[in-house]
Amino acid sequence: RPPRSTLFPYTTLFRSGIGVYAGCHEGYYTFAPLFDKIISDYHQHSPSAKHISNMDHTQLQCPDFPADEDKMINSTRIRVARNLADYPLGTAVTAVQRREIEKKITSALSTFTGELKGKYYSLGSMTEAEKTQLIADHFLFKGGDKYLESCGLERDWPEARGIFHNDAKTFLVWVNEEDQLRIISMQKGSNILQVFQRLADAANKIESKAKFANDEHFGYVSTCPTNMGTGLRASVHINLPKLMKNPDLHQSIADKYHVQIRGIHGEHTETNDGTFDISNRRRLGKSEKELVQDMVNGVHALIDVEKTL
Repeated sequence: RPPRSTLFPYTTLFRSGIGVYAGCHEGYYTFAPLFDKIISDYHQHSPSAKHISNMDHTQLQCPDFPADEDKMINSTRIRVARNLADYPLGTAVTAVQRREIEKKITSALSTFTGELKGKYYSLGSMTEAEKTQLIADHFLFKGGDKYLESCGLERDWPEARGIFHNDAKTFLVWVNEEDQLRIISMQKGSNILQVFQRLADAANKIESKAKFANDEHFGYVSTCPTNMGTGLRASVHINLPKLMKNPDLHQSIADKYHVQIRGIHGEHTETNDGTFDISNRRRLGKSEKELVQDMVNGVHALIDVEKTL
């Protein structure tokens, strides 16, 4: 029997942490009594609230870090989740639709020039050498997640799924993973403005060829309610060895500046070497520019305290 999501496109499905995935954009309204409560609780975004997107990097207040602070920041990474307006979300697409989505996205990526120019690697047809290199670069996503499997997001794996990266390996796109697109900009060091500009340019270019699902209440629509709005996570890996010994202090700063502080190996991990992952906590109700600014302001505040300890 096929997964329920292929039979009932509006089915709400269980997920780790929050407990649900959506089947399509309209499903957020069809099941509003459920989704509104989840979104209000998680995002503090009421059913009447509006969301405004803003990816204008020129509005970001982020001057270069002084040399001593730049040395503290190992790397910067910003990603957004996006889904195409003309299709259900990944929990409900057919195999044919998934192939169409891959074709539209890769067609858009093939037009990229300059810094964004790169290559697409299909999970189903990549060579062992390509797979080994993508693993070494920490670019490869893989199947087998029990929550993605349970809601139908890994049907027909690995067909019509893949990874694009530019030649410099500072720009990456995941196709048909949890969301239909994960657009990622990253590089070593502390140049947050440059990373955000690259991300915004790439997202705008893709959307000019393949419109993203979006509305004035939810912003950009995601499979998981936690990613609604911007689908954005902006983060730096930073060395704060003195603050590591003062968890109550760094948590109070995190709360003030709306950032998350965790170990560099992902959610719910801690650090034992003083290296932290600092990222924006909010997703919906604030624009992309504002959320990157959250992260910038939080990083500056943490550095200031670290230097006084």
